[in-house]
Amino acid sequence: MKPLDVINMSTFLIADDHPLFREALQAALNPFFDDMKIIESDSLSTTLKAIKNHPEIDLILLDLNMPGSDNYYGLTSVIDKSANTPVIVVSASDNEESVNIAMHYGARGYIPKTFNSRKMAHVIMTVLDGGIFIPEKYIDKIGVNAPDLMTSIEYVKGLTPKQLRVLRCLKEGKMNKQIAEELFVTEATVKAHISSIFKKFNVSSRTQVVLLVDKIDLAD
Repeated sequence: MKPLDVINMSTFLIADDHPLFREALQAALNPFFDDMKIIESDSLSTTLKAIKNHPEIDLILLDLNMPGSDNYYGLTSVIDKSANTPVIVVSASDNEESVNIAMHYGARGYIPKTFNSRKMAHVIMTVLDGGIFIPEKYIDKIGVNAPDLMTSIEYVKGLTPKQLRVLRCLKEGKMNKQIAEELFVTEATVKAHISSIFKKFNVSSRTQVVLLVDKIDLAD
């Protein structure tokens, strides 16, 4: 891993019901982020309240098992309310199913709690830079049969204008409801466009298609 640059002025929301872990995570990240501001929450309700009250949040570090979260309900609720703010799952669960589901629902990264501070900082910097992070041992399993970059570009060229707009929203981590509101269409229409995009890219999940277009500029 290459040396990490120190990033200035970042505001993070650490959402975890264990005070000692929140404190340890903040201490671990301090060397990598100058003037870092930390907002804390310890349940789904306090997390959603923090998101509403602090629009300056740059990134959310979310535990999957907080009170009120109910498996992945907490993740989907946070992503739905956080607009374009990226969400990274920080979890004690280090298995393919958890990673796959979290990324499918729109997480921009997944950090097992076994990661050291340097690895955690690397993931956060990657996501803040607009990227996606999946633990290396799961990349091949989650992104199977991925075509190369040039093939992906050809797939993008084959999309209709409406499908391309939906793909941009997927890349930004938006949920179906958000996409529908932004494009002034129904959620059913959004789902139909997403299904067509999956077929054209020969994939079966949001994570796979976002990984394929991560290096492609989809701007107007």
